[in-house]
Amino acid sequence: MFTWKKEIDVYRETATLVVGIQEQNVPSPFLPIVDKLKEKKDQLFDFATVTEWLPIDGFQCRAVLFVGLGNKEKYTIKDLQTICSKIYKGLKDDSVILVDTFYPLSQDTAWLVEKMTETIGLVRYTFRGYKTKKTEDLEKTLGTVTFVAPEDVSAAIESGVILAEATNHTRDLVNEPRNKMTPLTLADYARDLALQLGLEFKIFDKKEIEALGMGAFLAVNQGSSIEPRLIHLKYRNRPSDPQVTALIGKGVTYDTGGYSLKPRTSMAGMKTDMAGAAAVLGAIEAIAKKKLPVNVDVVIAATENLISSEAIVPDDVVVSMSGKTIEILNTDAEGRLTLVDAITYAKKNGATRLIDVATLTGGVITALGLDITGGFTNNQDFYKAFEEAAKQSGEDIWQLPVDPFREACRKSDVADYNNSPGREGHASFGAAMLAEFAEDTPWIHLDIAGTSGKRSDYLLGPAGATGVMVRTLVKLFELESQLF
Repeated sequence: MFTWKKEIDVYRETATLVVGIQEQNVPSPFLPIVDKLKEKKDQLFDFATVTEWLPIDGFQCRAVLFVGLGNKEKYTIKDLQTICSKIYKGLKDDSVILVDTFYPLSQDTAWLVEKMTETIGLVRYTFRGYKTKKTEDLEKTLGTVTFVAPEDVSAAIESGVILAEATNHTRDLVNEPRNKMTPLTLADYARDLALQLGLEFKIFDKKEIEALGMGAFLAVNQGSSIEPRLIHLKYRNRPSDPQVTALIGKGVTYDTGGYSLKPRTSMAGMKTDMAGAAAVLGAIEAIAKKKLPVNVDVVIAATENLISSEAIVPDDVVVSMSGKTIEILNTDAEGRLTLVDAITYAKKNGATRLIDVATLTGGVITALGLDITGGFTNNQDFYKAFEEAAKQSGEDIWQLPVDPFREACRKSDVADYNNSPGREGHASFGAAMLAEFAEDTPWIHLDIAGTSGKRSDYLLGPAGATGVMVRTLVKLFELESQLF
């Protein structure tokens, strides 16, 4: 779909030409055309304005898309994403992007091409779903996109494709309905992915999870007739480095809230409560395909949170894998129960750093809205590195406090902890519980409850799952690899 050429003859090219323009900077072959268009369209050079010109005067292309770049002093990755989103909507059949005409956005040709490839791949995503009447096949409609650049950008194209595909595979997992994406289905997907990528893996069934002593995780599963699965994938590409980063994803494939039942209006959409698990699977896919020189584990405790005569109820006490006990005050605070056992497991299996990704609380939406991921940590140096990766990936993150909320998690007359100290600040309460089990191991918690999905079409694609944090996780390891 994406290719590279060093140069072309713009007059003889038959595909659609995509050209970036500024009022003071119009490529010479197109000056006469732009001068004529200016007389009819005042907004021609405005930022992200796309003007289609049908060829005359010796041009053989199907059309030219003139893309206004505005005149900003500094452009951001979101500016580039906005430009690419507009370009995609104008593309038909084969197209050629003249990369040097977009240099006002960035002088780094490879970066520019990677992000263009990535963004177009994200914007064109569609979830095929289960409609019996199929929509038009977008893959065939778009055709080939050729980047014309003075240097070989094949590697940049490949990188952009990997990032887009991994994010889109994550979106697919999250968009699946509950009856098509059970803990068993998720485990099968992880196994197939590991086999495809050549990763070491282990999928634990219920008896094996019981043998591990994962009482908190198993407690959440008690109300479901579908067995849980513990998923562990291993990627090792730096044998000399003792550092192993565990990516831990919340894998609750459906959450009713249990006996602390969610209201009717909050129940629909709970198929997405495994978006954290999907994100870490997308991340390991991209990390492995890029062959990054790092050591990474993926750990997912996959279960449903349903209601039956066997389900946990408020006042129950469960024993976690670590041996610490937890009083259940709210069965809808179930994600932290699965995650504390996953964190303990990861540490016991050699993880020296932890990043968990979870649709953990509605409280993070109250605090930060729907466009910013909540970040929590026990290690500021680790968090700053992650924050830089998020910035370079164009994914917004904001740090929220942990330590002031720990003490309330420890208040229980019958156990070491309670799982729900209250609603005021409960995004931080959820994080604080996880921090208690991470202990001194460097740890980051990402609450993606607000950012994992969109209610309507947005800059990078259609309504539904976003695949948030996949690209940031990958970027973290890319940046660290550059230091080796």
